Amino acid sequence: MKEEIIAPIDRAVLKKELSPARLLRKTNRAGNELYVVDGENAPNVIREIGRLREIAFRAGGGGTGMSLDVDKFDTYPAYGYKQLVLWDPETEEILGGYRFVLGTDVVFDRTGQPIITSAHMFKFSKRFLKNYLPVSIELGRSFVSLEYQSTRAGSKSIYALDNLFDGLGALMVMHKDKKFLFGKMTIYPDYPREALDMIMVFLRKYFPDHHHLVKMGIPVKPLHPAKYRPLFRGKSYKEGYKILNAEIRAMGLNIPPLVNSYMNLSPTMKYLGTGINDEFADVYDSGILVSFDDLYPEKKQRHVDSFLKEGWARIRRMMSRRQKAKKDQDN
Repeated sequence: MKEEIIAPIDRAVLKKELSPARLLRKTNRAGNELYVVDGENAPNVIREIGRLREIAFRAGGGGTGMSLDVDKFDTYPAYGYKQLVLWDPETEEILGGYRFVLGTDVVFDRTGQPIITSAHMFKFSKRFLKNYLPVSIELGRSFVSLEYQSTRAGSKSIYALDNLFDGLGALMVMHKDKKFLFGKMTIYPDYPREALDMIMVFLRKYFPDHHHLVKMGIPVKPLHPAKYRPLFRGKSYKEGYKILNAEIRAMGLNIPPLVNSYMNLSPTMKYLGTGINDEFADVYDSGILVSFDDLYPEKKQRHVDSFLKEGWARIRRMMSRRQKAKKDQDN
């Protein structure tokens, strides 16, 4: 039996924890803000994130069934995890977020295995642990608040996911030694299996993991792979994507937004397989590895270059203030 979800956290408490010192950047669109916090410096923000995540995940057929979706990776700083928080300063609400950890902050157990959220789903190769994890940012628990998944919320909902990618771009800039984004894309169990199979076949063809960097501990095999392979045979990615999108739409569905966003982020993304997450209401989680250097130019321009320009503008404003202060002092 699912527990009753906790009451909303007071906005004044949230605003206090989302201090200017924790502001990462402003979003390109919709006038929102992105912050980075953790369970130590923003415990109430973590509870509100847990409340909103549980509501959003339950609506999709997932969730923990608890009163809020918060675990040890959210609350114990020793594991190194932080939260990317999307905040609407007008309504004073959290619109969405990501949980992440830098590969260099990952804690390992006595057997040399990383203690990270995706370890439940993945078995990591030595090559991955040595050459990829240290220069990666692991992502998980991405969400957009339920109220902002509807177009009724206007531009705030239209750009919520795009806003979160602004945050990911900023994180990669801030941590220049990191070259990859690593994590999971979630598809909920109520998504028709035929459509899921088609997406899995598509991902295997266009984003293969030739080096077998990761194995799924809880694998899911497509039911009808032979049925869908001819759809994409001999087709370029763009041609294959058009076919996939048309076939999914013919079923009265859409490609899940997060899956669609990642597929169109980089041509060299690696698809690491799909498994059933039996700790999270049996959702389908697909592993991905994205090279930051290989982002499509238009994605870099939107999510990265804009942050760099914002950074230089901030530096110029700071220098101008210092020069003015020195001038006033001299006078």
